[in-house]
Amino acid sequence: MKIYRGFKHPDIAPACALTIGNFDGVHRGHQAMLSLLKGEAQQRGVPSCVLTFEPHPRDHFAAITHNPARAPARVGTLRDKLIDLAACGVDQIVVLPFDSHLANLSPMDFINQVLRRGLGATYVLVGDDFRFGARRSGDYALLDQAGLDQGFDVARMNSYEVHNLRVSSSAVREALGQGRMKDATRLMGHPYRISGHVVHGRKLGRSLGFKTLNMRFAHWKPAASGIFAVLVYGLSPQPLRGVANMGIRPSLDPNDVNGGRVLLETHCLDWPESLGAEGAYGKIVRVELLHKLHEERKYASLDALTAGIHQDCLDARTYFDTHPEAGSTKT
Repeated sequence: MKIYRGFKHPDIAPACALTIGNFDGVHRGHQAMLSLLKGEAQQRGVPSCVLTFEPHPRDHFAAITHNPARAPARVGTLRDKLIDLAACGVDQIVVLPFDSHLANLSPMDFINQVLRRGLGATYVLVGDDFRFGARRSGDYALLDQAGLDQGFDVARMNSYEVHNLRVSSSAVREALGQGRMKDATRLMGHPYRISGHVVHGRKLGRSLGFKTLNMRFAHWKPAASGIFAVLVYGLSPQPLRGVANMGIRPSLDPNDVNGGRVLLETHCLDWPESLGAEGAYGKIVRVELLHKLHEERKYASLDALTAGIHQDCLDARTYFDTHPEAGSTKT
């Protein structure tokens, strides 16, 4: 799989079968669409291509209007989006910066400049609610007519449902925000997961007797937050059971070394001796959030924080003891 920032690259494919979307959390609806896209690409003898955006368009409009409430909670980071798209077997991904220039393109300019001249799309697959162009004024009917006029195929995929629930990024965000991790798994086709490099932190957990793996979540508004029972992949042949805090750590000084950033801090319940005290730094790990224990809490003292972490570890162990299938080995 090839990844491009923008479409002005000399080695980008001159023609492709294309789908377009934000793909925030590559859920089962996205997966079904990408499967269809790959089949169409093979029939046409062209690579399959995903056009996606960073930042999310609603992030852009939230910033320029100074209204952070307009920004959607983010399911995954760009890294996780690219990993999940790669797992679906697409040939190339084009990440297009969403800025004022792109936001102000008319629907026909978007078709002509981006889809046709930029990407050489011979087939375009979109969802049933697809809108595009300035003020979201373009729709499927306009895209379909442009295809008839210019000689490229356009197709629309209807909503994908699981147990009569429409699968969408909004539904995934809602499930994660409410701590309904089983529902999120049903919608996504796998447990909710976050990956990234283990970075240095304040090392307060170590001083309290609970060494943590720190991973930055590169967005200020994560869809999931709180304390979770988790599995950690990437540090040993078998997944490691743990308990994790996803959020801003309200009990700590907001001016700490992480500068108030959203962190996923994971304590492995049984630390591999082979790693030693410093062996995880710099490694890329994947953390699966399986069960929400509770929301983040603000503790009045370090003693209270220590007691709270100790109880969270006990509760996580209880979860794994009563859900042995949660610790099974997965790839």
